[in-house]
Amino acid sequence: MLNNYICQTCGVQYENSIEKPKECKICGEERQYISSNGQTWTTLESMIKDGTYKNTINFEEEGLYSITTSPSFGIGQTAYFIKDKNFNLLWDCISYIDENTIREIEALGGIDALALSHPHYYSSQVEWAEAFNAPIYIHEDDKEWITRPSERIVFWSGESLELEEGIIIQRVGGHYKGGSILEWKNGGNESGILLTGDIIRVVADRQWVSFMYSYANFIPLPGSTVERISTRVIELKFTRLYDAFHRIIKEEARQRVQKSATRYIEALNGTRFNT
Repeated sequence: MLNNYICQTCGVQYENSIEKPKECKICGEERQYISSNGQTWTTLESMIKDGTYKNTINFEEEGLYSITTSPSFGIGQTAYFIKDKNFNLLWDCISYIDENTIREIEALGGIDALALSHPHYYSSQVEWAEAFNAPIYIHEDDKEWITRPSERIVFWSGESLELEEGIIIQRVGGHYKGGSILEWKNGGNESGILLTGDIIRVVADRQWVSFMYSYANFIPLPGSTVERISTRVIELKFTRLYDAFHRIIKEEARQRVQKSATRYIEALNGTRFNT
């Protein structure tokens, strides 16, 4: 029997196969990890049949909803549903999707497109795209990490792609070569919202962000890369920032990203802390 197996550690779904893949290519490199319990797999059908999992769709602010799975599965990220004037976008993705989720999102107007920040959140993106008859936008620099090919995947190139007026995917790299963030100029009552996955991650102190090559294994990015990211971000329109784990910088987010980048670079250069 053919199955689209899902890695239980990262939550990414694979193309049809009779046997389970030997190893998850996403987890088997240094930005992620193979579980200490070993490589384990499941399927979406098994998750639904189990009856344990449920998606919750929460209203965040005008035009923005968060989508999370409980109990937490895989990396445990949050996906975001943007309901703009004439265009609905799913930013990043989660592994679990069922009929209740589809009905709730259809009631909000459905999904016109999916856009992904980086491979850790590809999850069951093809299942979502097929459920809503929508394309998936992924930067071509991350093409090698696709685990379930689909004709619905659109590989875009360059530094930015405007999906709809005021909804722009920005490639900034860092965590992955094709690492992307979403500039939503119409969000936040026209003051702008930035959705960053964990290309830029809000830390425990919600006044700061960080930038890492690997969060799981604590591998930092070079200072030059962080400087390049901050230079790109300062050009974008936003006052609020949402990351992949539902951490939010509610005010002055643009300035706080710049201050965080400066602190990060100074720490790497040994000019900030006397230890």
